[in-house]
Amino acid sequence: MTPRAPSRSERAARAEDRGRAAEDAAASALIAAGWAVLARRLRTTAGEIDIIVERDGLLAFIEVKARASLAEAALALAPRQRRRLLAAAEIVLAEHPGWGRAGVRFDVIVVDRGGRLRRISDAFRAEE
Repeated sequence: MTPRAPSRSERAARAEDRGRAAEDAAASALIAAGWAVLARRLRTTAGEIDIIVERDGLLAFIEVKARASLAEAALALAPRQRRRLLAAAEIVLAEHPGWGRAGVRFDVIVVDRGGRLRRISDAFRAEE
């Protein structure tokens, strides 16, 4: 008998689990590097921000991408998602005017199937 292919909801649940595990690994790496986690999975009307961290007044909005390889993950952040993240960051900064005294940047942390991760600091800017 041929095994049954996973249903759409089963695939979505697995993807959700992989995404949460990648975000957990990213948050742990950030904490180990001296960053304070201010928020995780913060929902705004513009969209969700995976992780917000701060170190020495520098605020970083982190988007986590998990794919089979680091290269695939690095290519996974589409222009539409960047715009969503920028809009969500504007909302957060308006709600927390004391955040980001030393600056704000947008980082991407990519995670592969084996759990390896890489951080792309200052991955994009509002002007792009």
